[in-house]
Amino acid sequence: MKNHRILIVGGDDSRTRSLVSFLSGLDLEIERFAACPKPPSLTGSRARFSLLILPASGRRDQEIAFLRDLKKADPCFPVVMLSNAVEPRSLISLLQEGLIDQVSSPDNFAGIYSAVRNGLARKQLALENESYMKSLTKLKLEHSRKVRKTIELEEIFDSTLENLMTALDLRDVETFGHSQTVDKYSRVLAGILGIEDKRVLDNIRKGALLHDVGKIAIPDSILKNPGQLTAREWEKIRLHPALGYGLVKEIKLVKEAGNIILYHHEKYDGTGYPEGLKKKEIPLEARVFALADALDAITSHRPYRRERDFEAAGQEIREHAGTQFDPLVVDAFGKLPLERWEKIRYETTRLLPSIMEYHSLVTKT
Repeated sequence: MKNHRILIVGGDDSRTRSLVSFLSGLDLEIERFAACPKPPSLTGSRARFSLLILPASGRRDQEIAFLRDLKKADPCFPVVMLSNAVEPRSLISLLQEGLIDQVSSPDNFAGIYSAVRNGLARKQLALENESYMKSLTKLKLEHSRKVRKTIELEEIFDSTLENLMTALDLRDVETFGHSQTVDKYSRVLAGILGIEDKRVLDNIRKGALLHDVGKIAIPDSILKNPGQLTAREWEKIRLHPALGYGLVKEIKLVKEAGNIILYHHEKYDGTGYPEGLKKKEIPLEARVFALADALDAITSHRPYRRERDFEAAGQEIREHAGTQFDPLVVDAFGKLPLERWEKIRYETTRLLPSIMEYHSLVTKT
């Protein structure tokens, strides 16, 4: 209990002097005032005292007014009242109101010492709790700033990702909007399959948008060739999953996104590329995306063939269950009416004409 200064209020009587002598012998720094000082000298950053020992007196109203001012200035400032009152109700009311913290007989020095120790311990605990709460508030503010920064960075990343895929799609008007459409298809399919984790669905979205990023490295002479590709040209096309995965792995995309980029051309029967994986060797998100990718390809116009309707697309997808597509994913696809898939496509691509006009204008200039 060192470094604590105790104030005792009382006259120059033998009992008070004996109490001062007793407490001073227990390594407590004691000061004695004849009357109660003003609260500012007891509280605040320049407080001279850590605890008040106050003997009950006949000036009851003055004591209560003083104690209320003191506790208003510092609710945690400990007060030990000394009293031999036979009727304790008045003291209990002071305890209940929080104006005093401990009561002891003025003749029971051991009891007074115990009350002082408890009061100082409670004061120290209150100070530590206050410090803890300040630190916690500071940590919450720092965490809040970091969360806001993270959200800002995620928004920037998402915007960059979408702009990147838009730039890639603009290389070929025929496939413009493909990434956005297969993104939506993939997340709907994943939801039907019971994938509800928002993080996983967001990772599938990123993978869907980035699935063809490797085509950045494929020359336009091959990518836009409306005719039959040579074996050499086809070999270069088949490199785009690995090229895309190589481009994005350095930015530490999560596994679902990377799996879609690398494995979206694998087939359920093992005849796909780049690794010839089959069945459950192919990650689920890549199996989901493969069907979404095919659905959009079948129902979209390409230079080498006309688009087909969703009924034809549904029939082709069902015919290839167990060979190109996972039967489980095909079943999930069939749980949604074809009209709903067509509506998803419309809602995703309805703004494309104005964007395509913009692309046309850019290419002419």
